[in-house]
Amino acid sequence: MIRLAQPADAGSILNIYAPYISDTSFTFESEVPSVTAFADRITSYLTNWPWLVCEINGNIAGYAYGSRYRERVGYQWCVECSVYIHDDFQGMGVARALYTALFAILQQQGYRNVYAVINLPNEKSVHLHERCGFKWFVTYDHVGYKLGKWKNVGWWQLVINEYNHEPAAPVKFSELDKTPLLSLFQSAEKRLRLK
Repeated sequence: MIRLAQPADAGSILNIYAPYISDTSFTFESEVPSVTAFADRITSYLTNWPWLVCEINGNIAGYAYGSRYRERVGYQWCVECSVYIHDDFQGMGVARALYTALFAILQQQGYRNVYAVINLPNEKSVHLHERCGFKWFVTYDHVGYKLGKWKNVGWWQLVINEYNHEPAAPVKFSELDKTPLLSLFQSAEKRLRLK
Protein backbone atom coordinates (compact mmCIF):
# COMPACT_ATOMS: atom_id res chain seq x y z
CA MET A 1 0.00 0.00 0.00
CA ILE A 2 1.05 3.58 -0.62
CA ARG A 3 0.91 5.95 2.32
CA LEU A 4 2.59 9.02 3.77
CA ALA A 5 6.00 8.44 5.27
CA GLN A 6 6.38 8.84 9.02
CA PRO A 7 9.50 9.55 11.09
CA ALA A 8 9.20 5.99 12.41
CA ASP A 9 9.90 4.75 8.85
CA ALA A 10 13.36 6.35 8.85
CA GLY A 11 15.27 3.14 9.61
CA SER A 12 13.56 1.16 6.85
CA ILE A 13 13.92 3.98 4.34
CA LEU A 14 17.56 4.45 5.25
CA ASN A 15 18.16 0.73 4.61
CA ILE A 16 17.12 1.40 1.01
CA TYR A 17 19.03 4.66 0.64
CA ALA A 18 22.31 3.90 2.46
CA PRO A 19 23.76 1.61 -0.29
CA TYR A 20 23.15 4.37 -2.86
CA ILE A 21 25.23 6.71 -0.69
CA SER A 22 28.09 4.33 0.04
CA ASP A 23 28.25 2.26 -3.17
CA THR A 24 27.08 4.50 -6.03
CA SER A 25 27.26 8.02 -7.36
CA PHE A 26 23.51 8.11 -8.07
CA THR A 27 23.31 10.47 -5.11
CA PHE A 28 26.04 12.98 -4.31
CA GLU A 29 25.34 12.58 -0.61
CA SER A 30 28.53 11.08 0.80
CA GLU A 31 27.84 10.20 4.44
CA VAL A 32 25.01 7.97 5.64
CA PRO A 33 22.93 10.01 8.09
CA SER A 34 21.85 8.64 11.44
CA VAL A 35 18.32 7.28 11.75
CA THR A 36 17.44 10.24 13.97
CA ALA A 37 18.76 12.76 11.45
CA PHE A 38 16.89 11.00 8.66
CA ALA A 39 13.66 11.01 10.69
CA ASP A 40 14.11 14.75 11.15
CA ARG A 41 14.62 15.10 7.38
CA ILE A 42 11.32 13.32 6.70
CA THR A 43 9.49 15.56 9.19
CA SER A 44 11.05 18.69 7.71
CA TYR A 45 10.23 17.77 4.11
CA LEU A 46 6.60 16.91 4.95
CA THR A 47 5.99 20.54 5.87
CA ASN A 48 6.24 21.58 2.23
CA TRP A 49 6.20 18.47 0.03
CA PRO A 50 4.82 14.94 0.07
CA TRP A 51 7.05 12.04 1.09
CA LEU A 52 5.47 8.70 0.25
CA VAL A 53 6.31 5.07 0.94
CA CYS A 54 5.08 1.87 -0.64
CA GLU A 55 4.66 -0.90 1.89
CA ILE A 56 4.35 -4.51 0.71
CA ASN A 57 3.81 -7.34 3.20
CA GLY A 58 4.92 -5.11 6.05
CA ASN A 59 8.16 -4.04 4.33
CA ILE A 60 8.98 -0.63 2.87
CA ALA A 61 9.49 -1.48 -0.81
CA GLY A 62 10.34 2.04 -1.91
CA TYR A 63 9.82 5.73 -1.32
CA ALA A 64 9.44 8.95 -3.29
CA TYR A 65 9.35 12.59 -2.32
CA GLY A 66 9.36 16.14 -3.55
CA SER A 67 11.95 18.74 -2.55
CA ARG A 68 12.91 22.35 -3.15
CA TYR A 69 14.14 23.21 -6.64
CA ARG A 70 15.83 26.54 -5.86
CA GLU A 71 15.66 29.21 -3.17
CA ARG A 72 14.49 32.32 -5.06
CA VAL A 73 10.76 33.05 -4.93
CA GLY A 74 10.44 33.12 -8.73
CA TYR A 75 11.22 29.38 -8.76
CA GLN A 76 8.54 28.43 -6.22
CA TRP A 77 6.36 26.67 -8.81
CA CYS A 78 9.10 24.13 -9.52
CA VAL A 79 9.97 21.05 -7.49
CA GLU A 80 12.48 18.21 -7.70
CA CYS A 81 11.53 14.58 -7.26
CA SER A 82 13.37 11.48 -6.08
CA VAL A 83 12.46 7.80 -5.92
CA TYR A 84 14.36 4.83 -4.49
CA ILE A 85 13.29 1.18 -4.56
CA HIS A 86 14.57 -1.73 -2.46
CA ASP A 87 16.39 -4.35 -4.53
CA ASP A 88 13.89 -7.03 -3.50
CA PHE A 89 11.03 -5.08 -5.08
CA GLN A 90 12.57 -4.00 -8.38
CA GLY A 91 10.44 -4.61 -11.48
CA MET A 92 7.12 -4.61 -9.63
CA GLY A 93 5.92 -1.16 -10.66
CA VAL A 94 6.67 0.38 -7.27
CA ALA A 95 8.43 3.45 -8.69
CA ARG A 96 5.64 4.16 -11.19
CA ALA A 97 2.98 3.75 -8.50
CA LEU A 98 4.80 6.09 -6.10
CA TYR A 99 5.39 8.67 -8.81
CA THR A 100 1.76 8.52 -9.95
CA ALA A 101 0.64 9.44 -6.43
CA LEU A 102 3.42 11.96 -5.86
CA PHE A 103 2.79 13.91 -9.06
CA ALA A 104 -0.96 14.02 -8.44
CA ILE A 105 -0.33 15.60 -5.03
CA LEU A 106 2.23 18.07 -6.39
CA GLN A 107 -0.29 19.03 -9.07
CA GLN A 108 -2.92 19.69 -6.38
CA GLN A 109 -0.42 21.82 -4.50
CA GLY A 110 -0.06 24.06 -7.56
CA TYR A 111 3.39 23.17 -8.86
CA ARG A 112 4.03 23.53 -12.61
CA ASN A 113 7.32 21.75 -13.24
CA VAL A 114 8.79 18.63 -11.70
CA TYR A 115 12.50 18.06 -12.30
CA ALA A 116 14.39 14.79 -12.13
CA VAL A 117 18.15 15.12 -11.68
CA ILE A 118 19.91 11.94 -12.82
CA ASN A 119 23.60 11.20 -12.31
CA LEU A 120 24.78 9.61 -15.52
CA PRO A 121 25.05 6.97 -16.76
CA ASN A 122 21.88 5.52 -15.22
CA GLU A 123 19.78 3.97 -17.98
CA LYS A 124 17.30 2.46 -15.54
CA SER A 125 16.41 5.85 -14.06
CA VAL A 126 16.36 7.55 -17.47
CA HIS A 127 13.97 4.88 -18.78
CA LEU A 128 11.68 5.21 -15.74
CA HIS A 129 11.44 8.97 -15.94
CA GLU A 130 10.89 9.05 -19.69
CA ARG A 131 8.13 6.42 -19.33
CA CYS A 132 6.55 8.75 -16.77
CA GLY A 133 6.53 11.59 -19.33
CA PHE A 134 9.72 13.46 -18.45
CA LYS A 135 11.69 15.16 -21.23
CA TRP A 136 15.47 15.60 -21.14
CA PHE A 137 16.62 19.20 -21.58
CA VAL A 138 20.24 19.52 -20.43
CA THR A 139 23.29 17.63 -19.22
CA TYR A 140 25.89 19.28 -17.00
CA ASP A 141 29.28 17.75 -17.79
CA HIS A 142 31.67 16.94 -14.94
CA VAL A 143 29.50 18.79 -12.42
CA GLY A 144 30.10 16.47 -9.46
CA TYR A 145 32.83 14.22 -8.12
CA LYS A 146 32.29 10.98 -6.22
CA LEU A 147 33.96 7.58 -5.92
CA GLY A 148 37.01 8.73 -7.84
CA LYS A 149 35.19 10.01 -10.93
CA TRP A 150 33.85 13.26 -12.32
CA LYS A 151 30.15 12.78 -13.03
CA ASN A 152 27.73 14.19 -15.59
CA VAL A 153 24.23 15.04 -14.41
CA GLY A 154 21.20 15.15 -16.69
CA TRP A 155 18.03 17.12 -16.06
CA TRP A 156 14.55 15.97 -17.08
CA GLN A 157 11.32 17.99 -16.83
CA LEU A 158 7.69 17.00 -16.39
CA VAL A 159 4.99 19.68 -16.75
CA ILE A 160 2.07 18.96 -14.40
CA ASN A 161 0.02 22.19 -14.55
CA GLU A 162 -0.67 24.97 -17.03
CA TYR A 163 1.42 28.15 -17.02
CA ASN A 164 -1.36 30.62 -16.26
CA HIS A 165 -0.81 34.30 -15.47
CA GLU A 166 -0.74 35.46 -11.85
CA PRO A 167 -0.34 31.95 -10.38
CA ALA A 168 -1.07 31.48 -6.71
CA ALA A 169 1.81 30.29 -4.58
CA PRO A 170 1.91 26.50 -4.17
CA VAL A 171 0.12 25.22 -1.08
CA LYS A 172 2.39 23.77 1.58
CA PHE A 173 1.84 20.05 1.94
CA SER A 174 1.11 20.49 5.65
CA GLU A 175 -1.76 22.84 4.70
CA LEU A 176 -3.18 20.70 1.88
CA ASP A 177 -6.56 19.00 2.33
CA LYS A 178 -5.57 15.35 2.93
CA THR A 179 -9.11 13.98 2.40
CA PRO A 180 -8.53 12.89 -1.24
CA LEU A 181 -5.21 11.14 -0.50
CA LEU A 182 -6.59 7.70 0.34
CA SER A 183 -8.44 7.34 -2.97
CA LEU A 184 -5.46 8.82 -4.80
CA PHE A 185 -3.16 6.23 -3.17
CA GLN A 186 -5.55 3.39 -3.98
CA SER A 187 -5.69 4.47 -7.62
CA ALA A 188 -1.88 4.63 -7.85
CA GLU A 189 -1.57 1.17 -6.25
CA LYS A 190 -3.20 -0.30 -9.36
CA ARG A 191 0.16 0.16 -11.09
CA LEU A 192 1.78 -2.39 -8.74
CA ARG A 193 2.59 -5.78 -10.19
CA LEU A 194 2.71 -7.93 -7.09
CA LYS A 195 3.97 -11.50 -7.46
